[in-house]
Amino acid sequence: MAKRHGDDIALCLVALVLACTLIFLVVPIIISAGMSFDARPYLAPFPPPDLSLQWYERFFSDPYMLRGLRTSLVLAFTATCVSTAIGTVTAFVIDRYEFRGKEVMTAFFLSPLVVPGVVVGFALLLFLSFVGVFDGFARLLAGHVIITIPYTIRTTLAGLVGIPPSLSEAALSLGATERQAFWDITFPLAKTGIVAGAVFAFAFSMDDVAVSMFLTDPTTYTLPVALISMMRANFDLSIAAAALLLIGVTLALILVLDRVVGLDKVIGQGIYRG
Repeated sequence: MAKRHGDDIALCLVALVLACTLIFLVVPIIISAGMSFDARPYLAPFPPPDLSLQWYERFFSDPYMLRGLRTSLVLAFTATCVSTAIGTVTAFVIDRYEFRGKEVMTAFFLSPLVVPGVVVGFALLLFLSFVGVFDGFARLLAGHVIITIPYTIRTTLAGLVGIPPSLSEAALSLGATERQAFWDITFPLAKTGIVAGAVFAFAFSMDDVAVSMFLTDPTTYTLPVALISMMRANFDLSIAAAALLLIGVTLALILVLDRVVGLDKVIGQGIYRG
């Protein structure tokens, strides 16, 4: 009886912690969303007495913010394409072949997950300056490819783990080439992990600050970097409007992921089961 009572107390404590965590995560977003529709022309206490779209109008009429948004979208798309291509090939090699140094190569490609972003950004700034790369977009692209590759590799590996090599071997024995076996057999079965990795890479690229801060120049910068600059120079609620737009992009990516491959497959059934 005492043991059951203790289990009930533990369950209540776990539920309380989960509820507090949810509140801590959701309430700031709700407040930011509400303040982005504030009709007052200045930053004032929550909640707003009247609603207005003035801060969204100011955001979309600000050339500085729009340049950052445009750079973020182009950069995220380009970095996602590059990192998905590299990540898919790398994951296939890691999963299908045995060679000396395989563990070292895997750790090398996944190391950006554990190395702080400021370290990656500063190291890239020094290296790219040393080799003479001064174009802002090229430097940002290099940084974003590095920090997004681990996501494409991990999710693609998750999709490849459950695919038996015998399927590709059977295709090869029937006369298919290595390329045909990959595109006709392996790729369709692993596409869930590949698409999920691409979505995660795009979202992470859109949201990155630590690496981008070191690699921008006066004319090429991302939207998160522009928001930080605005907070330092002229803090107003157009920043809240921009933040809500970034949240909207993330939600849109989740919906796309759900429509294309299904969230249940990504979260709970991401491995092919033969």
